[in-house]
Amino acid sequence: MNGFFSKEFYGNTAENWLYSLLFLIGGYVLSKIIYWLFKGVVKKLTAKTKNTLDDALIEMIEKPVIFSIIVLGAWTGFSRLHFTVNVDTFMNHTFTFLLIWTITWLLVRAVDAIFSELIIPLTEKTENTFDDQIVPVLRKALKSILWILGVIVGLDNAGFDIMALIAGLGIGGLALALAAQDTVKNVFGGVMIFIDKPFKIGDRVIIDGNDGFVTEVGIRSTRIKTLANRIITLPNSRFAESSIENISAEPHRKVVINLGLTYDTPPDRMELAMNILNGIVDANQDSLMPDRIVSFNNFGDFNLGILFIYYIRPGADILAVQSKVNLEILHKFNDSKLEFAFPTQTIYKKDL
Repeated sequence: MNGFFSKEFYGNTAENWLYSLLFLIGGYVLSKIIYWLFKGVVKKLTAKTKNTLDDALIEMIEKPVIFSIIVLGAWTGFSRLHFTVNVDTFMNHTFTFLLIWTITWLLVRAVDAIFSELIIPLTEKTENTFDDQIVPVLRKALKSILWILGVIVGLDNAGFDIMALIAGLGIGGLALALAAQDTVKNVFGGVMIFIDKPFKIGDRVIIDGNDGFVTEVGIRSTRIKTLANRIITLPNSRFAESSIENISAEPHRKVVINLGLTYDTPPDRMELAMNILNGIVDANQDSLMPDRIVSFNNFGDFNLGILFIYYIRPGADILAVQSKVNLEILHKFNDSKLEFAFPTQTIYKKDL
């Protein structure tokens, strides 16, 4: 039996191959044990705490921790084997890069958990909406920075000449910048949105015929949920180049109505009609501004015109308020026997 373990296969004894296989299997088994501990023990302990951050952290770092154990087991097993210098160097660099990549993965998921369970709930409690816009951008930016640093550190430890690589990227970056002009414009457009603040998340805006509510503002694009409940993703450069109508920012909604009564309506009945309109505004102060204009302003071709202008308060349901006001006008005018005019023509015929 000892003779078999002393035999060499591909430059390594059978004993070394066996130890290498055992370390690989041991890493896999240990990862399963850690996984069971996470599922059966650690998560039950964190579930008893009042905050949800520890639950999210455990959920997020579970897979990176298990993968890192498998990588360490495989690396330890490979260290028992010896091949050519180039193969040994390449494999050691590969395992080094994988381990650093796994650590970066763990950090990124931990940051994701902190943002989702701690920072975002705090910003939702504040009245200021600027933090609601900036937090998603910071979240993406921080995760991107971590990935970039992780790749750089991993490549550096894997034997790559990072300075030469960066220098090469700098030269190629000029050509890339020319090819990515639209992306750069979108990024600058996103910066201008944060600086100028033409709208905030939740505002209803109209841009280039797109009418909807802003749901997310990113570095490159902004998402709008239309009135038809469809999500539109617009590049931020559009906001820098186009006019934006912020419906939510209006102090009130102005409504203009032209009413026409028949020509046989006496003056006192015209005054009654105007009083009714004033009374409607006074009776709906919860949804209407006190300012109004009621004027007998026109002797039309077939009616006596009354101009009625009122203002809907911010935050009120515009269509619902308009429907309520119109129904009140119709009911009160009908109850008071005030007749609306319609186009009429009187023809006098002379007998020959």
